[in-house]
Amino acid sequence: MKDKPSILVVDDDPNISRLEQLYLEKEGCEVRVAADGRQAVEEFRRLPPDLILLDVMLPGMDGYEVLKTVRKSGNIPVIMVTARGETFDKVLCLELGADDYIVKPFDGKEMTARVKAVLRRVHGSEEETKQDLTFPGLTVSLAEYDVRYEGRKLEMPPKELEVLYFLASHPNQVFTREQLLSQVWGFDFFGDSRTVDVHIKRLREKLTDSEKYGWSLYTVRGVGYKFSTN
Repeated sequence: MKDKPSILVVDDDPNISRLEQLYLEKEGCEVRVAADGRQAVEEFRRLPPDLILLDVMLPGMDGYEVLKTVRKSGNIPVIMVTARGETFDKVLCLELGADDYIVKPFDGKEMTARVKAVLRRVHGSEEETKQDLTFPGLTVSLAEYDVRYEGRKLEMPPKELEVLYFLASHPNQVFTREQLLSQVWGFDFFGDSRTVDVHIKRLREKLTDSEKYGWSLYTVRGVGYKFSTN
């Protein structure tokens, strides 16, 4: 990642987008602004940013549709900004591949902390050598952000891949939801344990019939999850 990370701010309220821009530029970021979903997609395709701060409620093409479009093209991190704090909305953001979410009204310092945390998680290990993990029928590469299952590449948002990599790199070790939040999302993640459940559910949907290969994502009732090879 560059010394000055580039952020694409997407919000139809100029006051909010300007506030986000000011806080992020103060943290040393280069910021571009889009006022609606279609403009956001155009900016994304013209010059992909390091991170997108994306409002859900946009005129025309809403934030969910923008997120789907971005995810078809790659794993650029996306933080959703929503005025609704219901669990359903948060879970939907995560299920569509968002890396985090912020509920309006938000504190500017909290917003920049989330942005920096996501950038650290995604880019912090770029200079480190990550060993590919290989199991029967499965290969997980954190260096390439690539998952191969039964000979085919799986489309997988960054956080799903990181959850899988972390669990698979500690086979048969049980981790609580809180431990996974700490290890995968970082200590300054502002979410809750439901986030982990959503990602495990999506992984299981993609890694169907894994038991036939002698491994699985296993739930330890009342405790948490493990990558079982027994």
